[in-house]
Amino acid sequence: MPVFRTAFNGYAVKFSPFVETRLAVATAQNFGIIGNGRQHVLELTPNGIVEYCAFDTADGLYDCTWSESNENLVVSASGDGSVKIWDLARPPAANPIGSLEEHAREVYSIDWNAVRKDSFLSGSWDDTIRLWTIDRPQSMRVFREHTYCVYAAVWNPRHADVFASASGDCTARVWDVREPNSTIIIPAHDHEILSCDWNKYNDCMLVTGSVDKLIKVWDVRTYRTPVTVLQGHTYAIRRVKFSPHQESLIASCSYDMTMCMWDYKAPEDALLERYDHHTEFAVGMDMSVLVEGLLASTGWDETVYVWQFGMDPRAL
Repeated sequence: MPVFRTAFNGYAVKFSPFVETRLAVATAQNFGIIGNGRQHVLELTPNGIVEYCAFDTADGLYDCTWSESNENLVVSASGDGSVKIWDLARPPAANPIGSLEEHAREVYSIDWNAVRKDSFLSGSWDDTIRLWTIDRPQSMRVFREHTYCVYAAVWNPRHADVFASASGDCTARVWDVREPNSTIIIPAHDHEILSCDWNKYNDCMLVTGSVDKLIKVWDVRTYRTPVTVLQGHTYAIRRVKFSPHQESLIASCSYDMTMCMWDYKAPEDALLERYDHHTEFAVGMDMSVLVEGLLASTGWDETVYVWQFGMDPRAL
């Protein structure tokens, strides 16, 4: 299947919710420690993956998301604390069309509200989460409760006002933007939590991935103990994501350079597939909403792979 080589180290990949052949890739120079960034937009063609356009930044990019209301808008999370908004319909010189500069440290997470479609969240190493709308230069709200870096903030797929966050303070939290404080605090892991995601078919199920190498699935109504614990990665888990097509399917990628697919309801072995196509940390992955079974991953080896579930990513 196709592979695309980026100039910098890959950090995040996201399929477009509008165009099934299009994906956004956030990258950072020198492993994101120091240097520039580049927001790629790639196109899947019969001849492989080609670059549709790219935008350069002064600092590394750690995450990106597509607008749910405008197929040409991409938002990037930057290492300089800013949130960049790009318009694919405009020439590179006219971009970014917005730079939101309120976070005091690196922005590590960005997620667009798929229900209301008019707002997005940013999570930062300054321990805060901010709520934005596309038409306002200032954030609508700042959520301050985490006591260490926020690595992920993700909207609930069914409830427009609810989101979850994952932090280096070892907690996952559930928030309602109508409430002054978080509504649920889950002491989910003994080490930093780098990722979380909601189940797309059960709005009470949350998955977390941690430096402790464990993936845990939680029912937020009864969160004293996890529903299940998935073991198999040998280093920290960088991202976890529930499938948009199968209720019990989870994807994960890790600093052990692998990406795994799990069935968390499986009675025996939950691990369905282990992909070892990356030669450096595997830090970004996504599952297409528009094409069932279509997967993408990126990593510090400066590659982006796109393939069908069940296939070998390296097979031509």
